[in-house]
Amino acid sequence: MSNRSGGGTKKEASKMKIKPFPPTMDPKTEEASWMLLKNAIREIQKKNNSGLSFEELYRNAYTLVLHKQGKRLYTGVSEVVKEHLQNEVRADVIDAMHNNFLETLCEAWADHQTAMVMIRDILMYMDRVYVPQHEQHPVYDMGLVLFKEEVIHCEVIRDYLVATLLEMIAKERHGEVVNRVAIRNVCHMLIVLGIGNREVYEDDFEILFLRESSEFYKAESQKFLADNSASVYIRKVEARITEEAERATRYLDASTEERITKVVEDELIKAHMHTIVEMENSGVVQMLKTNKKGDLHCMYKLFTRVPDGGLKTIIDCLSSFLRDTGKALVTEEEEDAGGKNAILFVQRLLDLKDQYNAYLEESFEKDALFKQAISSDFEYFINLNEKSPEYLSLFVDDLLKRGLKEHSEQEVELILDKGLVLFRFLQDKDVFERYYKQHLAKRLLLNKTVSDDLEKGMISRLKNECGCQFTSKLEGMFKDMTLSNTTMDKFKDHLQNQGHRVEVDLNVRVLTMGYWPTQANQSLCQLPRAASLAWEVFQRFYLGCHSGRQLTLQTHLGSADLNATFHPVEKVGGEGCQMYLHVHVVATDLVTNLIVQGEATSTTPCVKKHIIQVSTHQMCILDLFNAKISVTFQVSLEYIVPCIK
Repeated sequence: MSNRSGGGTKKEASKMKIKPFPPTMDPKTEEASWMLLKNAIREIQKKNNSGLSFEELYRNAYTLVLHKQGKRLYTGVSEVVKEHLQNEVRADVIDAMHNNFLETLCEAWADHQTAMVMIRDILMYMDRVYVPQHEQHPVYDMGLVLFKEEVIHCEVIRDYLVATLLEMIAKERHGEVVNRVAIRNVCHMLIVLGIGNREVYEDDFEILFLRESSEFYKAESQKFLADNSASVYIRKVEARITEEAERATRYLDASTEERITKVVEDELIKAHMHTIVEMENSGVVQMLKTNKKGDLHCMYKLFTRVPDGGLKTIIDCLSSFLRDTGKALVTEEEEDAGGKNAILFVQRLLDLKDQYNAYLEESFEKDALFKQAISSDFEYFINLNEKSPEYLSLFVDDLLKRGLKEHSEQEVELILDKGLVLFRFLQDKDVFERYYKQHLAKRLLLNKTVSDDLEKGMISRLKNECGCQFTSKLEGMFKDMTLSNTTMDKFKDHLQNQGHRVEVDLNVRVLTMGYWPTQANQSLCQLPRAASLAWEVFQRFYLGCHSGRQLTLQTHLGSADLNATFHPVEKVGGEGCQMYLHVHVVATDLVTNLIVQGEATSTTPCVKKHIIQVSTHQMCILDLFNAKISVTFQVSLEYIVPCIK
């Protein structure tokens, strides 16, 4: 037991004992360590660092910080760096003011950065321990602050630096070649010296740069306006904006692009918007007159850069010109609503709308503000002419009567779509409906429509635009036409089955009074005998199929085709011959479409035959000439005056 116990004591006595780290450092050792670091820093600044032992230097710096000498080390390093900047770097830069100034400054900046990186690596432990505890700049940032204070903010250097940069930029604006690399390096240096912000760059360069640029472009705008048209002016402005944006991207700070662009916009565009737009013989009005879509687009792009009223300036000018143009157009022709003037009136409106649609798409990028303004202007001047609804209805009527003779079906559809755009501008849409109903009735009853599909397509457009109630009567008219065709088929079968014969080929359209623009209880004219008998046969048939209904003949809506034979009568004395008319009613279309064919007669050299398309009333008068060579006006009135009173 005693031996084991004695052996344990001897083992414990042989254990290594670690002495505590001395709390203070020997003054001589401390001074030696600092002098070693100080000399090393100076050698690094002189670019003589090849013989240095960075491991030894790091160890000495570590020891000083460990022995609570961080403050002395930090302060000492700051003083050494400051002394070098004051005595060496600043002097070199000042000496180079009139010879390679920017190049010398950039070289000194690059050397300083390299030196501070090495110094930072040696003092890494101080950066990690002492700096955070005492809220000091890291070593590298301390070097940046000292370079800014001792070199860049030296009054002589600072003023000369800004003046040099501004002078070089001014030269480049006038077309000279400058050292862009040097400018880029200096601007980058100013950004880095801000240590995370743009303060140094802004205060030492950008504010002055923007102020000088404003003065430059203020003067240049006056010269541009005096020497150039609006088209040339906006092209030059566009080139200047592109140039400044490129300058900022290539060698200024990227954030300067927005600021310098705004300066150009304010001085070259915003300050002269009305002057540019209203420039005589070259402004917006002249561009519209000469169809300069490219120039208008360029102006639009430039003015979008001015959020406060830029586009409104163009819109106001365009709107004023468009209203004047449209007003002159709609008040130019106000007579002959049923003739060519109505067609020309609407066609000119469509052409004008096409023109401004092209401007809207190609020049103004379908901008909603421009679209709204153009629509408002069209609505204004279209409604200045109270006949616009009637004219538009006549235009559609003409298109649907002969459109396929001059256009393809797709082209007619496109024109109808354009016409619907004009319809939207009408304030008196009920007036349009009244005229459209009258014109549609004539097309349907006289078989003048070129395509039922086109007719129904137009009604469908109106229905989508105004609702079912607006087109209910128009749709009812088509329904009546379909039912009338069915009724006539049944009537013909009835005649064939019953063995009835009528002397005319009768075609009756039975119309619902509420749908059609007819006049109720209208007196009848005296139909020719054959037509009157045929009508009585149809009337008995229809009322027999539909008890309780009443038929009112609307002779003013009918028409007839007459085969007319003109017979010769020799004059007294045997010179020449006179003609007398003979017609024979063999067919009628009631409501009414009367088809009248002439009798066959012997052919003589003076006999003439013609097919005449006439109204029901005209047919009644012409039929009188079957009995007489001449008929007085008073006699003809007895046949039709009850109808036309």
